[in-house]
Amino acid sequence: MSGRGRLTLAAFGATLLASAALLPLVKPATWIFTAALVLGLQSAIGTITRRVPLARPLTLGAQAVVTLLVLTVVFAREQAVLGLLPGPEVLSTFGSLFQAGVDDVGTYAIPAPDTAGIRLLLVVGVAAVGLLVDALAVTFRTAAPAGLPLLALYSVAAGLSGGGAGWLYFLLAATGYLLLLLAEGRDRLSQWGRVFGGAPRSGRPGSAVGDSGSASAPVRSGRRIGAVALGIALVVPFALPGLSGGIFGGAGKGEGAGGKGGTISAVNPLVSLQNDLRQPDDREVLRYRTNARDTSGMYLRLVALDQFDGTAWKSSVRPIQDVPELLPWPDGLAQDVTTTEVTSNFVASTAYEQKWLPMPYPVSKVSIGGSWRYEPAGRMLVGDNGQNTKGARYSVTSLDIRPTADQLAAAAPAPEKLLREYTKVPASLPADVRSTAVEVTRGARNGYERAVKLQNWFARDGGFRYDVEVDSGTGVQAISRFLKDREGFCVHFSFSMAAMARSLGIPARVAVGFMPGTPQPDGSLSVGIRDAHAWPELYFEGAGWTRFEPTPSRGTVPEYTREQSAGGGATPSAQPSTGASAQPSAAPSAAESCPPQLRRLGECGPDQAAGSEAASDSGLPPLQLALLLLGVLVLLALPLLPWLWRTRLRARRLGQGEVLAVWSEVKDTAWDHGVAPDDSLTPRGTAARLIRLGELPPDAADAVHRVARAVEQALYAPRPQPVPGLSEEAEPIRRGFHAAASRSNRLRAVLAPRSAVRVVWATRTRWDALRTTASTRARTLFRRPSSESP
Repeated sequence: MSGRGRLTLAAFGATLLASAALLPLVKPATWIFTAALVLGLQSAIGTITRRVPLARPLTLGAQAVVTLLVLTVVFAREQAVLGLLPGPEVLSTFGSLFQAGVDDVGTYAIPAPDTAGIRLLLVVGVAAVGLLVDALAVTFRTAAPAGLPLLALYSVAAGLSGGGAGWLYFLLAATGYLLLLLAEGRDRLSQWGRVFGGAPRSGRPGSAVGDSGSASAPVRSGRRIGAVALGIALVVPFALPGLSGGIFGGAGKGEGAGGKGGTISAVNPLVSLQNDLRQPDDREVLRYRTNARDTSGMYLRLVALDQFDGTAWKSSVRPIQDVPELLPWPDGLAQDVTTTEVTSNFVASTAYEQKWLPMPYPVSKVSIGGSWRYEPAGRMLVGDNGQNTKGARYSVTSLDIRPTADQLAAAAPAPEKLLREYTKVPASLPADVRSTAVEVTRGARNGYERAVKLQNWFARDGGFRYDVEVDSGTGVQAISRFLKDREGFCVHFSFSMAAMARSLGIPARVAVGFMPGTPQPDGSLSVGIRDAHAWPELYFEGAGWTRFEPTPSRGTVPEYTREQSAGGGATPSAQPSTGASAQPSAAPSAAESCPPQLRRLGECGPDQAAGSEAASDSGLPPLQLALLLLGVLVLLALPLLPWLWRTRLRARRLGQGEVLAVWSEVKDTAWDHGVAPDDSLTPRGTAARLIRLGELPPDAADAVHRVARAVEQALYAPRPQPVPGLSEEAEPIRRGFHAAASRSNRLRAVLAPRSAVRVVWATRTRWDALRTTASTRARTLFRRPSSESP
């Protein structure tokens, strides 16, 4: 294979290995195969055009055109001319996908779903980096600067994944870049044959260097740039912001913590909610007291997901405003529907950080301190400027709405604007979703009866099974799979029922929050992390947004959907004690001991001690924090290793005071400032060369001559005499080189001295010696004596 062919493969491999750092960001990570295909075609077209040959800009243009064609086929084939050529519709599709991808990036927790927009962003980003790396390393034959786009790709992945993409991905990216440098070095050597350059590893500068000699100057420069780039790559992730994800927060350690900021963005319930439901031990996140007579339907709502784009349900980005003293009357709620005003007081755990405030729906008044904003369409409160629920105490006045079945059945059509927005389904919704909805609701006379039939089919009659271990996604194909397999958890039930209701013309959205919680002996209710839940809300004019419960074995079926709704009240276990105060206790009550087997099955209620334990957690342990700081300092010091080594070597040489040691220091000082050594000259000739090329001032030139005469005496005099104070001559020589050099050359002489390559040569020499010794001993050990020959 030719040198340029090896370089092309190395550029392809380096980009692909660096892009592996993006794999943890999206699940499933099948986009990497599309990216590999695009990179492969880029490399192939580059190889062909360089063989023609075409001008370098034409080669780059041909690769860009092929990249655009491939992206068109993969992402917008239906809008393309002849299924291949991009036109205005393709560009419009790309714009829409890019916008959707940007929205999804700010929307989802990590790992995000593999939406079309996110996939396009990833593939285009990797393709752009690959095109740049191929152009720099292969077309323009400068592989060392190609490390910058690779570093940028890794740094983006590290920043998005919360400060680091993992050591494995760093090693992959670093390996790819080093292989690229080695391929370039081999390519340059193959072009020049025997390269004659300064300072080979044997210590005899100026001698010939063949294939078995040291690397050429460009390769050494590439290695130094590579070392600096890798050091930066280790440090940069610590300075980049990370994204935390999850609806329900974590235990104060970042994982699943609510995001910061004052904007309302969508969330990924499938990832965060499922993780919360899978917790082996429950953890209290909230405790409250209420004067409600029946708490079985008092769901605590965080956010409403009202957009379904075919990939997932998410919340619309809407304007927010200051929290009014009294919230407006709920949309669509008529005055003749029975409502009861309920007051509840909440205390959030200090380990629970979430930017949405859990509240019953619909709220009419909220009393809370801090920086909170109000989103009218979803009647949600969201933290602004980093505000979250950690340790929050707040009071909420809400309405307990109890429409009757007759009122819901007689509901008038929804307003046209609301109907248009909340019955929208993607064109990619499989036909079997609507056909199943029609079949299930056959015989229903109105929207209410259709909604009840859908709920009962999911919760009771359809043979569905509740299982939090199911991982079937949230898109349209996932709904079809869920309807076929009939197993999933609350996300699948609520998403599927809402989509089917929309297909029948019933306005629907999905609410995410908590179930009412578990009554405690002191009259309060404790909400644990495993009370996390999702349920559909359907709109009926006169009752407004109305809760339904399609998930079997979770929550309670609303009274207005039961066949026998009369007299239906709360069970005694769901009611707080009548004498309980409306002010919750700040500390949870002590829980009774529970066997581990029942705790894993969730039969012990929320873990009372977990909240207090998490609350007492003030951060990282001192030892772990000290080790982390030490690691950061070590990483920051990596780029300074050449300077540290050079400073130590200078001190050791000058401390010895020997003539040859001082002479070696003078030559290495000149080398650090760009004057490569040449041992083919005599000491006097070398001194003249250093003075001429280094443009040394008179005092430094005199010092060089004095050291050179001392070297001649030490080498050629019959009886060399010691020269006192010779080490002091090195300082004016160093100042002379430093003053004559340019600013960049002076900086390089200090931070990346050229003579530091002697460490590499010494290591390689020792390795070769050890390998030769081991090979000799092995041959001696296994060699059969001649007398034993057959």
